Amino acid sequence: MIIGFTKMHGIGNDFIVIDNFNGRINLNKEQVIALCDRHKGIGADGVILVETYKESSEKVDCFMNYINSDGSLAKMCGNGIRCTARFLKDEYLKDKSVFKIQTRDGLKEIKWEGGDIFSVNMGKAEFSSEDYNNAEKEIEELSLDFVSVGNPFAVAFVKDIEKYNLAYLGPIIENHKSFPNKINFELVEKIGENELKVKVWERGCGLVLACGTGACSAFALLQKEKSRKEIKREKVIIHLPGGDLHLSENKEGEIIMSGPAVSSFNGMVEL
Repeated sequence: MIIGFTKMHGIGNDFIVIDNFNGRINLNKEQVIALCDRHKGIGADGVILVETYKESSEKVDCFMNYINSDGSLAKMCGNGIRCTARFLKDEYLKDKSVFKIQTRDGLKEIKWEGGDIFSVNMGKAEFSSEDYNNAEKEIEELSLDFVSVGNPFAVAFVKDIEKYNLAYLGPIIENHKSFPNKINFELVEKIGENELKVKVWERGCGLVLACGTGACSAFALLQKEKSRKEIKREKVIIHLPGGDLHLSENKEGEIIMSGPAVSSFNGMVEL
């Protein structure tokens, strides 16, 4: 089988985006792993199948079928959904500026802000979940907070992010007995009242240059601190290894994430 693809990324968080509106492509785990292999395949953090969504009476532009590089399914991907919107705009909906995309975490609205910039309503943060309600609060001598904005995260706020080996800590915490479904892990350093430095280990993927749901999770915990201290924060910049994301909160308490979505190249691959 020969299929076409578009290689895309959001500040280095990269994806193999495949047009599957006709529903003919059904990738198995081994094929996804092969595609995402950075030495023998195309290389990516995950695969996005852009598909028709027929299970709603509401007008939906597509379903983002996101699969991690290890072949596991993901509920949500903040950088991936911006890339999906960019794909729709480039290929099908050139005159459109607002997109509705169904995910495993529900329906999301994405706005094109001009150029490469797209903003996403990521919804509200959840501080209680079966993924971490009974988890240990300290692992590997790190104090952990837990939050989910589409995907569950264990978050460690540290004074100097560079002093920690995330490649070592990531798999330990992801696979810890406290987390029955595994968990994402991130290190967060506060470098200003409205500025955070973040590094992420994604479950099912590993070290990534950027993570949208991880940025939202760090922002959500900062907002939680703000509400305790009554500090006003209109916008927060999240610095990730691949670039910056801008986070804010609307009147409904929903998180708005803004950042670039870039198309790198198109190609064909045989599976």
